[in-house]
Amino acid sequence: MIKAYVTRTRKRDKGLDLDSHSIPFTRYEKNIAREIACNLPEILGSIQVGHRMYIDDGKISSVIRSLTDEHLELEILSPSSTTAKIKPEKGLNFPDSNLNLPALTSNDIGNLGFIVNNATAAGLSFMHYSDDIRKLQRALSNIAKPDFGIIAKVETSDAINNLAKILLAGLDLPNFGTLIARGDLAVEVGFENLPAIQEDILCMCEAAQIPVILATQVFETMAKSGLPTRAEMIDAAFGQRAECVMLNKGKHILEAVIMLSLILESEERRHFKKRQILREFTKQSGFP
Repeated sequence: MIKAYVTRTRKRDKGLDLDSHSIPFTRYEKNIAREIACNLPEILGSIQVGHRMYIDDGKISSVIRSLTDEHLELEILSPSSTTAKIKPEKGLNFPDSNLNLPALTSNDIGNLGFIVNNATAAGLSFMHYSDDIRKLQRALSNIAKPDFGIIAKVETSDAINNLAKILLAGLDLPNFGTLIARGDLAVEVGFENLPAIQEDILCMCEAAQIPVILATQVFETMAKSGLPTRAEMIDAAFGQRAECVMLNKGKHILEAVIMLSLILESEERRHFKKRQILREFTKQSGFP
Protein backbone atom coordinates (compact mmCIF):
# COMPACT_ATOMS: atom_id res chain seq x y z
CA MET A 1 0.00 0.00 0.00
CA ILE A 2 1.42 3.38 -1.01
CA LYS A 3 0.99 5.62 2.01
CA ALA A 4 1.78 8.98 0.39
CA TYR A 5 1.93 11.89 2.82
CA VAL A 6 -0.22 10.85 5.76
CA THR A 7 -0.14 13.20 8.72
CA ARG A 8 0.42 11.17 11.88
CA THR A 9 1.53 11.51 15.45
CA ARG A 10 5.22 10.84 15.78
CA LYS A 11 6.37 7.33 16.59
CA ARG A 12 8.55 8.44 19.50
CA ASP A 13 5.58 9.88 21.37
CA LYS A 14 4.50 7.23 23.90
CA GLY A 15 0.81 8.05 24.03
CA LEU A 16 -1.37 10.46 25.96
CA ASP A 17 -4.73 10.44 27.69
CA LEU A 18 -6.80 13.32 26.29
CA ASP A 19 -10.09 14.81 27.40
CA SER A 20 -11.94 18.10 26.90
CA HIS A 21 -9.47 19.91 29.17
CA SER A 22 -6.39 18.91 27.16
CA ILE A 23 -4.55 21.11 24.67
CA PRO A 24 -2.20 19.10 22.39
CA PHE A 25 0.18 20.27 19.63
CA THR A 26 1.63 23.02 21.80
CA ARG A 27 5.00 24.47 22.56
CA TYR A 28 6.53 23.12 25.73
CA GLU A 29 5.26 25.35 28.49
CA LYS A 30 4.95 24.55 32.14
CA ASN A 31 1.20 24.86 32.56
CA ILE A 32 0.03 23.17 29.35
CA ALA A 33 -1.92 20.00 30.01
CA ARG A 34 -0.82 17.77 27.11
CA GLU A 35 1.71 17.88 24.27
CA ILE A 36 2.10 15.80 21.10
CA ALA A 37 4.01 16.20 17.85
CA CYS A 38 3.36 15.17 14.24
CA ASN A 39 5.56 13.86 11.46
CA LEU A 40 4.80 16.70 8.99
CA PRO A 41 5.35 20.05 10.74
CA GLU A 42 5.22 21.82 7.36
CA ILE A 43 1.43 21.52 7.41
CA LEU A 44 1.24 24.27 10.04
CA GLY A 45 1.39 26.93 7.34
CA SER A 46 -1.82 25.60 5.74
CA ILE A 47 -3.99 25.62 8.88
CA GLN A 48 -6.07 28.48 10.26
CA VAL A 49 -7.69 29.32 13.55
CA GLY A 50 -11.15 27.73 13.71
CA HIS A 51 -10.22 24.76 11.55
CA ARG A 52 -11.07 21.31 12.86
CA MET A 53 -8.59 18.53 13.57
CA TYR A 54 -9.47 14.86 14.17
CA ILE A 55 -7.20 12.22 15.68
CA ASP A 56 -7.30 8.46 15.09
CA ASP A 57 -10.23 8.23 12.63
CA GLY A 58 -12.23 10.82 14.55
CA LYS A 59 -12.00 9.21 17.99
CA ILE A 60 -10.74 12.57 19.28
CA SER A 61 -12.06 15.83 17.79
CA SER A 62 -10.66 19.30 18.32
CA VAL A 63 -10.58 22.83 16.95
CA ILE A 64 -7.58 25.11 16.49
CA ARG A 65 -7.75 28.05 18.91
CA SER A 66 -4.38 29.67 18.18
CA LEU A 67 -1.28 28.96 16.11
CA THR A 68 2.28 30.04 15.35
CA ASP A 69 4.91 28.79 12.90
CA GLU A 70 5.93 26.16 15.44
CA HIS A 71 2.79 24.91 17.13
CA LEU A 72 -0.99 24.72 17.28
CA GLU A 73 -3.11 25.11 20.37
CA LEU A 74 -6.22 22.93 20.25
CA GLU A 75 -9.37 22.71 22.26
CA ILE A 76 -10.48 19.09 22.60
CA LEU A 77 -14.21 18.86 21.84
CA SER A 78 -14.68 15.15 22.32
CA PRO A 79 -14.57 12.95 24.21
CA SER A 80 -16.12 15.31 26.74
CA SER A 81 -17.05 13.00 29.61
CA THR A 82 -14.34 10.33 29.28
CA THR A 83 -10.70 10.17 28.28
CA ALA A 84 -9.26 8.71 25.08
CA LYS A 85 -5.67 7.60 24.59
CA ILE A 86 -3.82 8.76 21.51
CA LYS A 87 -1.07 6.36 20.51
CA PRO A 88 1.95 6.84 18.23
CA GLU A 89 1.47 6.79 14.46
CA LYS A 90 -2.26 7.60 14.56
CA GLY A 91 -3.72 9.59 11.69
CA LEU A 92 -4.53 13.29 11.87
CA ASN A 93 -7.26 14.75 9.68
CA PHE A 94 -7.79 18.43 8.86
CA PRO A 95 -11.06 18.48 6.87
CA ASP A 96 -11.19 22.31 6.68
CA SER A 97 -7.55 22.76 5.60
CA ASN A 98 -5.94 22.49 2.17
CA LEU A 99 -2.62 20.88 3.11
CA ASN A 100 -1.24 20.73 -0.46
CA LEU A 101 0.43 17.38 0.12
CA PRO A 102 1.25 15.18 -2.90
CA ALA A 103 -0.43 11.80 -3.18
CA LEU A 104 2.71 10.18 -4.60
CA THR A 105 6.08 10.83 -2.99
CA SER A 106 9.64 10.06 -4.02
CA ASN A 107 9.74 7.48 -1.23
CA ASP A 108 6.64 5.80 -2.72
CA ILE A 109 8.29 5.65 -6.13
CA GLY A 110 11.37 4.12 -4.56
CA ASN A 111 9.20 1.40 -2.97
CA LEU A 112 7.54 0.39 -6.24
CA GLY A 113 10.29 -2.11 -7.06
CA PHE A 114 9.44 -4.10 -3.93
CA ILE A 115 5.69 -3.71 -4.43
CA VAL A 116 5.59 -5.08 -7.99
CA ASN A 117 7.58 -8.15 -6.93
CA ASN A 118 5.48 -8.94 -3.87
CA ALA A 119 1.90 -7.83 -4.63
CA THR A 120 -0.66 -7.78 -7.41
CA ALA A 121 -1.70 -4.13 -7.09
CA ALA A 122 -0.55 -0.85 -5.57
CA GLY A 123 -3.03 1.10 -3.44
CA LEU A 124 -2.72 4.87 -3.68
CA SER A 125 -3.72 6.51 -0.38
CA PHE A 126 -5.06 10.03 0.10
CA MET A 127 -5.27 10.79 -3.58
CA HIS A 128 -7.02 13.97 -4.68
CA TYR A 129 -7.07 14.23 -8.48
CA SER A 130 -7.07 12.04 -11.58
CA ASP A 131 -3.49 13.13 -12.29
CA ASP A 132 -2.40 11.25 -9.15
CA ILE A 133 -3.41 8.02 -10.92
CA ARG A 134 -1.53 9.02 -14.08
CA LYS A 135 1.63 9.82 -12.10
CA LEU A 136 1.56 6.37 -10.52
CA GLN A 137 0.97 4.75 -13.91
CA ARG A 138 3.96 6.60 -15.39
CA ALA A 139 6.12 5.51 -12.44
CA LEU A 140 5.09 1.88 -13.03
CA SER A 141 5.82 2.20 -16.75
CA ASN A 142 9.29 3.49 -15.90
CA ILE A 143 10.07 0.17 -14.17
CA ALA A 144 8.56 -1.86 -17.02
CA LYS A 145 5.33 -2.68 -15.16
CA PRO A 146 2.68 -0.71 -17.10
CA ASP A 147 0.02 -3.41 -16.53
CA PHE A 148 0.45 -3.58 -12.76
CA GLY A 149 -2.79 -3.09 -10.85
CA ILE A 150 -3.69 0.25 -9.27
CA ILE A 151 -6.23 0.69 -6.47
CA ALA A 152 -7.47 4.24 -5.89
CA LYS A 153 -8.29 4.71 -2.20
CA VAL A 154 -11.19 7.15 -1.97
CA GLU A 155 -10.78 8.88 1.40
CA THR A 156 -10.61 12.66 0.82
CA SER A 157 -13.14 15.34 -0.05
CA ASP A 158 -11.15 16.17 -3.19
CA ALA A 159 -11.36 12.55 -4.34
CA ILE A 160 -15.15 12.64 -3.93
CA ASN A 161 -15.47 15.89 -5.86
CA ASN A 162 -13.20 14.55 -8.62
CA LEU A 163 -14.45 10.96 -8.61
CA ALA A 164 -15.84 11.04 -12.16
CA LYS A 165 -12.49 12.22 -13.53
CA ILE A 166 -10.62 9.66 -11.41
CA LEU A 167 -12.79 6.83 -12.75
CA LEU A 168 -12.35 8.03 -16.33
CA ALA A 169 -8.59 8.03 -15.83
CA GLY A 170 -8.85 4.53 -14.38
CA LEU A 171 -10.73 3.27 -17.44
CA ASP A 172 -7.59 3.98 -19.47
CA LEU A 173 -5.59 1.56 -17.32
CA PRO A 174 -5.34 -2.20 -17.84
CA ASN A 175 -6.03 -3.08 -14.18
CA PHE A 176 -7.82 -0.56 -11.99
CA GLY A 177 -10.11 -0.59 -8.99
CA THR A 178 -11.26 1.59 -6.12
CA LEU A 179 -11.34 1.18 -2.36
CA ILE A 180 -13.82 2.98 -0.12
CA ALA A 181 -11.65 3.84 2.89
CA ARG A 182 -14.51 4.68 5.24
CA GLY A 183 -12.37 5.57 8.24
CA ASP A 184 -10.67 8.69 6.89
CA LEU A 185 -13.52 9.35 4.47
CA ALA A 186 -16.06 9.70 7.29
CA VAL A 187 -13.83 12.24 9.01
CA GLU A 188 -13.25 14.17 5.81
CA VAL A 189 -16.88 14.43 4.66
CA GLY A 190 -18.68 14.12 8.00
CA PHE A 191 -19.99 10.93 9.59
CA GLU A 192 -23.58 11.91 8.78
CA ASN A 193 -22.72 12.16 5.06
CA LEU A 194 -20.88 8.84 4.77
CA PRO A 195 -23.91 6.66 3.81
CA ALA A 196 -24.84 8.94 0.90
CA ILE A 197 -21.20 9.29 -0.22
CA GLN A 198 -20.69 5.53 -0.08
CA GLU A 199 -23.82 5.04 -2.20
CA ASP A 200 -22.54 7.57 -4.76
CA ILE A 201 -19.21 5.78 -5.06
CA LEU A 202 -20.83 2.37 -5.48
CA CYS A 203 -23.28 3.62 -8.11
CA MET A 204 -20.66 5.52 -10.13
CA CYS A 205 -18.24 2.59 -10.07
CA GLU A 206 -20.98 0.17 -11.12
CA ALA A 207 -21.90 2.44 -14.03
CA ALA A 208 -18.23 2.55 -15.06
CA GLN A 209 -17.85 -1.22 -14.46
CA ILE A 210 -14.94 -0.58 -12.08
CA PRO A 211 -14.54 -3.02 -9.16
CA VAL A 212 -14.91 -1.73 -5.61
CA ILE A 213 -13.35 -2.83 -2.34
CA LEU A 214 -15.46 -2.01 0.73
CA ALA A 215 -13.20 -1.40 3.74
CA THR A 216 -12.99 -0.16 7.33
CA GLN A 217 -14.58 -1.73 10.41
CA VAL A 218 -16.31 -4.57 8.56
CA PHE A 219 -16.73 -7.21 11.29
CA GLU A 220 -14.16 -5.35 13.40
CA THR A 221 -15.76 -6.37 16.69
CA MET A 222 -16.10 -9.98 15.60
CA ALA A 223 -12.49 -10.17 14.41
CA LYS A 224 -11.32 -8.94 17.80
CA SER A 225 -13.80 -10.57 20.20
CA GLY A 226 -15.38 -13.42 18.23
CA LEU A 227 -18.91 -12.01 18.56
CA PRO A 228 -20.31 -9.58 15.95
CA THR A 229 -22.64 -6.71 16.73
CA ARG A 230 -26.07 -6.62 15.09
CA ALA A 231 -25.06 -3.52 13.13
CA GLU A 232 -21.97 -5.35 11.83
CA MET A 233 -24.15 -8.12 10.41
CA ILE A 234 -26.19 -5.62 8.39
CA ASP A 235 -23.06 -3.75 7.29
CA ALA A 236 -21.42 -6.99 6.18
CA ALA A 237 -24.48 -7.85 4.08
CA PHE A 238 -24.12 -4.49 2.36
CA GLY A 239 -20.74 -5.72 1.17
CA GLN A 240 -22.54 -7.67 -1.53
CA ARG A 241 -22.76 -4.37 -3.38
CA ALA A 242 -18.98 -4.41 -3.78
CA GLU A 243 -16.67 -6.84 -5.57
CA CYS A 244 -14.47 -7.29 -2.51
CA VAL A 245 -14.77 -6.78 1.24
CA MET A 246 -11.71 -5.98 3.33
CA LEU A 247 -11.44 -7.22 6.91
CA ASN A 248 -9.06 -5.97 9.58
CA LYS A 249 -6.76 -8.07 11.73
CA GLY A 250 -7.88 -9.83 14.90
CA LYS A 251 -7.44 -13.11 16.72
CA HIS A 252 -10.88 -14.25 15.48
CA ILE A 253 -10.31 -13.27 11.86
CA LEU A 254 -10.94 -16.82 10.58
CA GLU A 255 -14.40 -16.88 12.18
CA ALA A 256 -15.06 -13.43 10.71
CA VAL A 257 -14.13 -14.61 7.21
CA ILE A 258 -16.42 -17.66 7.53
CA MET A 259 -19.33 -15.53 8.77
CA LEU A 260 -18.78 -12.97 6.01
CA SER A 261 -18.77 -15.72 3.39
CA LEU A 262 -22.07 -17.11 4.67
CA ILE A 263 -23.72 -13.68 4.68
CA LEU A 264 -22.51 -12.72 1.21
CA GLU A 265 -23.57 -16.11 -0.19
CA SER A 266 -27.04 -15.57 1.24
CA GLU A 267 -27.23 -12.04 -0.13
CA GLU A 268 -26.29 -13.22 -3.61
CA ARG A 269 -29.69 -14.94 -3.77
CA ARG A 270 -31.43 -11.65 -2.97
CA HIS A 271 -29.42 -8.92 -4.68
CA PHE A 272 -27.11 -8.38 -7.60
CA LYS A 273 -25.22 -5.19 -6.81
CA LYS A 274 -28.00 -2.69 -6.05
CA ARG A 275 -30.73 -4.59 -7.88
CA GLN A 276 -33.09 -6.84 -5.94
CA ILE A 277 -33.62 -10.34 -7.27
CA LEU A 278 -37.14 -11.84 -7.26
CA ARG A 279 -37.13 -14.90 -5.02
CA GLU A 280 -39.20 -16.88 -2.53
CA PHE A 281 -39.64 -15.07 0.77
CA THR A 282 -39.12 -16.64 4.18
CA LYS A 283 -41.97 -19.07 4.79
CA GLN A 284 -44.86 -17.43 6.68
CA SER A 285 -46.98 -19.19 9.25
CA GLY A 286 -50.55 -19.88 8.06
CA PHE A 287 -49.75 -19.47 4.36
CA PRO A 288 -48.95 -22.20 1.82
